[in-house]
Amino acid sequence: MFADETVPGAAVQSLWRSARNARCEAKSCQTAEVATAEAAVQSRSSRDAAVQTDRSAARDVHHGARVDDSGVLAFLRRVEEVVTKELNKNVTSRAFDGFDVNWTDQNRTVLCLHTLSYPEAQDQHLQVTGVSWNATGSVVACSYGRLNDGDWSTEKSYVCTWNLDRRRLDPQRPDLVVDAPSSVMCLAFHPSQPSLIAGGLFSGETVVWDTSKPEDPLIWRTGMTDDTHTDPVSQVHWLSDAKHGNHIQLLSASTDGKILVWREERDGRLAVAEGFALVAQQIPRSARLKKLAWGEAAVGVTSLSFSHFDPHVFIVGVEGGYSLKCSTAADTPAPRRTGGSVPLRAPAELAFSPHSGPLYSVSCSPFHRNLFLSCGTDGQVHLSSMLQTQPLISLQLSTKYLFCVRWSPVRPLVFAVASGEGDVHLVDFEKSSQKPAVSIKQAVDECPVYCLEFNSKQTQLLAAGDAAGTVKVWQLSSDFTEQRPREMNHLELLASELTD
Repeated sequence: MFADETVPGAAVQSLWRSARNARCEAKSCQTAEVATAEAAVQSRSSRDAAVQTDRSAARDVHHGARVDDSGVLAFLRRVEEVVTKELNKNVTSRAFDGFDVNWTDQNRTVLCLHTLSYPEAQDQHLQVTGVSWNATGSVVACSYGRLNDGDWSTEKSYVCTWNLDRRRLDPQRPDLVVDAPSSVMCLAFHPSQPSLIAGGLFSGETVVWDTSKPEDPLIWRTGMTDDTHTDPVSQVHWLSDAKHGNHIQLLSASTDGKILVWREERDGRLAVAEGFALVAQQIPRSARLKKLAWGEAAVGVTSLSFSHFDPHVFIVGVEGGYSLKCSTAADTPAPRRTGGSVPLRAPAELAFSPHSGPLYSVSCSPFHRNLFLSCGTDGQVHLSSMLQTQPLISLQLSTKYLFCVRWSPVRPLVFAVASGEGDVHLVDFEKSSQKPAVSIKQAVDECPVYCLEFNSKQTQLLAAGDAAGTVKVWQLSSDFTEQRPREMNHLELLASELTD
């Protein structure tokens, strides 16, 4: 009834390969090909509109909205008295006087850009006695000597210059080194000729170098004559010669009490053109020193600064602690001294209240004809007016000596002070009249800072030299280089209120 039987298998033809080939599908993908296209935006159409709403909607809102006038009126009546009172207070308030919105980024730090030195001078333990910027503001010069020598110095010294715009500036290799036969106590670049430098020596001689002649830079010198200072030269200053057009005369001051004006001669000599002498009869008796010369008490000149408004007026600081208002137009003869080719005149007109020790530096304001600063061994800075003898403000900035003070050339209320404690103080009268706005540590171990100078061309730069033989170039923040609104008014108010 049953029997074994083998039936052949059923076969079904596959059609998926032919169907996929017909649709051009890739064998490596299980999905159909996705169609793509690049477009700048995701929307198919666009249009510009001044507002985010349709014009019709805005028009409906403007015309259809109802405002509760009674509620707004009640609110205004309720707050009117308080708002009016506050507005009147704002009108009379001076809280924002001098405030200026500056939308630019400001540099609020003081950075040391360069630390300059001459190793050979440092090996001799020479100090930086003076710094000066040339007429372009790109070259800084320093003089090497010793301020603490108590005897005549015959040791070789130097004047060094660095061009800060030079691409490969070497801070320990000056662009020019000028040898000097004696300590250089002070120096000053010519105000318009960038290559001329005047220097005053410990020996009493005044010299002029031309940095464009590196092989033989010495072009003028006073030599050792009867006119030459008998004490170290404390300061040199270039004068314009109104009688001879563009010719420049050179002034030197010394602790021998003489202030001499020199003119160049063809043979490379500086000849004295006129002279002045500070004599004891013109200043208070307490300022006179024990040093006697030809029967007169010699009043040693330690510093000098000319007015920026009157070329005849200058302020002199003396060893007795006084500052004196003087004039080159003075015609009072000074008591006759032995030697000298020209008669000396007595220039002092007014003596101001003294410091309690010798003065080291004075500086006339470039923004106010009557204001000047002075500092000295008592650690104080006096702000004084030429119209009264008492100082307007006295600031105690150091427990040691203050060696140099300079007004800012761009900020009427800012000045810098070099301290015997190794600091450079930046004082801003707009912020405080009794303490520095910033104190910069120039040297370690309280090594004194002897000199400093603002750069009148590149106003963000300040150079300072110290007893370690180093010159540091500081980049000032915009707080010290941008004049504030009403700053001149503040300066005038400071002077007028306190001198009345």
